[in-house]
Amino acid sequence: MDYNKKTIMELPEDERPYEKCLQNGPAALSDAELLAVILRTGTRGKSSVALAQEILSQAGAYTGLVGIIHRSVEELRTIPGIGTVKAVQLRCIAELARRIARTPAERRLKFNDPESIADYYMESLRHEEQEIVLCMMFDTKNNLLGDEIITRGTVNLSLISPREIFLAALAWHAVQIVLVHNHPSGDATPSPEDLLVTERVRTAGEMLGIHLLDHIIIGDMCFESICGDRTVWEISPAQLSIDDSAFFQTAEL
Repeated sequence: MDYNKKTIMELPEDERPYEKCLQNGPAALSDAELLAVILRTGTRGKSSVALAQEILSQAGAYTGLVGIIHRSVEELRTIPGIGTVKAVQLRCIAELARRIARTPAERRLKFNDPESIADYYMESLRHEEQEIVLCMMFDTKNNLLGDEIITRGTVNLSLISPREIFLAALAWHAVQIVLVHNHPSGDATPSPEDLLVTERVRTAGEMLGIHLLDHIIIGDMCFESICGDRTVWEISPAQLSIDDSAFFQTAEL
């Protein structure tokens, strides 16, 4: 169906997105038709479905529905026919999709189950183009007190000081923590810097009485648990050389 040559009202009734959804259910609609229902209107000389097709076919590293997640309001507004209102609608739909995907994982979340933690953060982190490091805080009964982003966009993870992590943990009165961060490349394989930071935080935590339960790396639909996989957590003494000043700073919190 060439939606560029016809308005929605010129289409046969059973080909119009709204009527098609009512008759056959939303599963019968294409991605462009679903998006057209959200957009509601097109622009001069272009139906809402044609506009949706243009959005989904935008060039870049990410196309289709995933592309909406990776585009900012400003980037969406560069598409002819997409103003501020429609751009905000699209970004809100993307955020709703993330939250819907995360809801079942929230019920399964267990502090001692790396897979449940990875599921909980997968949709939030796997699409991020910057590296994000966050800390989960737990109390003495292993209840999740909350989580906090420690840093965003750090190029070298080894530059993160344990001080930043434990300031957050102490503010939450946590006795146990889990570190979670993403690899924008999509490959969750731990780097030497990941292993080094894990050991630094674990050692500093012992000094403060705050136990590091795990350090989980999120890739694209994959993850690695550093503390849970002893074959991964094998570091030579040279790799474990630690800047003593980082620990003095942490101990003086």
